[in-house]
Amino acid sequence: MKLSKMHLKTLREVPNEAEIPSHILLLRGGMIRKLVSGVYGFMPLGYRSLRKIENIVREEMDKSGGQEILMSAIQPAELWQESGRWFAYGPEMWRLNDRHNREFCLGPTHEEIFTDIVRNEVTSYRQLPINLYQIQTKYRDEARPRFGLMRSREFIMKDAYSFDKDEAGLDESYKTMYETYERIFTRCGITYRAVEADTGAIGGSNSHEFTALSEVGESEIAHCTSCSMAATTERAEVKDTVSDSSEELLPMEKVFTPETKTIEDVSKFLGIEQKDTIKALLFITYDDEGNEKEYVAAFIRGDRELNETKLVNALGIHEHSIEFADEDKIAATTGAVGGFTGPMGLTNCKVVVDSELVGLKNLCSGANEKDYHFKNVNFDRDYKADLIVDIKTLTEEDPCPICGSEIKLARGIEVGQVFKLGTKYSEAMGAYYKDENQQDKPVVMGCYGIGVSRTLAAVVEQNHDENGIVFPMSVAPYHAVITVVKVKDEEQMKLAEELYNNLLSKGVEVILDDRDERVGVKFKDRDLLGIPVQITVGKGAVEGKVEFKLRREDSKEEISFEEAINRTKELVEKEK
Repeated sequence: MKLSKMHLKTLREVPNEAEIPSHILLLRGGMIRKLVSGVYGFMPLGYRSLRKIENIVREEMDKSGGQEILMSAIQPAELWQESGRWFAYGPEMWRLNDRHNREFCLGPTHEEIFTDIVRNEVTSYRQLPINLYQIQTKYRDEARPRFGLMRSREFIMKDAYSFDKDEAGLDESYKTMYETYERIFTRCGITYRAVEADTGAIGGSNSHEFTALSEVGESEIAHCTSCSMAATTERAEVKDTVSDSSEELLPMEKVFTPETKTIEDVSKFLGIEQKDTIKALLFITYDDEGNEKEYVAAFIRGDRELNETKLVNALGIHEHSIEFADEDKIAATTGAVGGFTGPMGLTNCKVVVDSELVGLKNLCSGANEKDYHFKNVNFDRDYKADLIVDIKTLTEEDPCPICGSEIKLARGIEVGQVFKLGTKYSEAMGAYYKDENQQDKPVVMGCYGIGVSRTLAAVVEQNHDENGIVFPMSVAPYHAVITVVKVKDEEQMKLAEELYNNLLSKGVEVILDDRDERVGVKFKDRDLLGIPVQITVGKGAVEGKVEFKLRREDSKEEISFEEAINRTKELVEKEK
């Protein structure tokens, strides 16, 4: 492609709304354009890279036995009502009505649609296993869309669904997809970790998240320095600490603690460590119709952070069905007192106690009375719980829950996730098959998603420098760019054209920058766009010489026209 004919608008200034490198560089490079908050279009160069990611996904999925189809993004409400997710999915689902007042949604995911296909078309065990997938636009009405393609309201996703006759078959399908994802992300040039993850709104018994390591990522992952333990902090178990068994239980004592509404305040006032206190967090939950359901009081060790995902899972509710309660508003009903809430004497609320508190002795908690706390509070003797469960967040100070070694935390971008759904959807929607004995059995399902547009952002996030993007060859919009220093110089243009045509004939995707523009502008643009091979045609053209440079390296050298062609071709064949 000749750049003088290409629709390309690069930006010199950083767009106001862009906060992270991928968002900034994709906008500045003219690869994406914002329509409204959380909705982006792809311009020529960005769309080329997006299609290359899609093709890598497609090639690896086909190689693994996946069959590509394409379903509508518009889904009837009846299917979601069958699965029980029409209300459960929450406010992220875009719901709409047609002119006949029939309810639909813009699909955030497609479990119901694919289950419907299989229940209508698969009747015998002989037709299983099946793996169907699509690459399609999804819609989620994010409350706070941000970071460009990272958290948007419209995005491109590959979603696949496996259908097996039993759990052993699912295990095999899951393993196949896991290994397929490893190949996909490796080919895309992403540094990633696969970690155990929460199943969230998709559901199921087991899940792994593929996380592109990045400081700007919204996922936090934990991994052990000695064993194979790796999980999102939402999922990671935390090993409980316990008090010395020889420590005696002291008599509970009510103490005056004026104006000590925080854990930090009360620990300083009483001269104790924060780990020797009990932190209270109050919530209100809602049913599927949005009506108030019940109050929840959650208690954890004072220096801990609540893991809200674990709490939601323990309560068996949906993430959107819980929010922090106003302590003053619910005081009359529950007996809670803002800043001084403790587990003793609460009424009309579910008490959830972190499992760690059970083994700790002589702690300090709120007394449910303004300006008062209790010292020497002990579980069972002084207070009970409706639910005892791990609801705390893993930190680097905690030992590995498996082997006890050191834990490390890292941030990352979720680019893919695989789920074992089991019979969650097939039983709800009646997707059964006849086994060898002509008995009806529910199909056993798996679900496998890749954020295709988010993967593009992750690639840029991991591959850039102060000058712009540094694309891996496999997903670069073009393999090489030829920059002509002086387009009005006949020798330079003649050599550049010959080089351009030669590379095209050898299957190299190449841009010829033949714009009548200052060479400094051309150099800045090619660095910004991140094309892997940079060839400059300048004064050496009279001798058949060009400057050859790789975008990822600082060094450059003058080589012959022929050598530039051969070296570029070899690099493309090796790395694409």
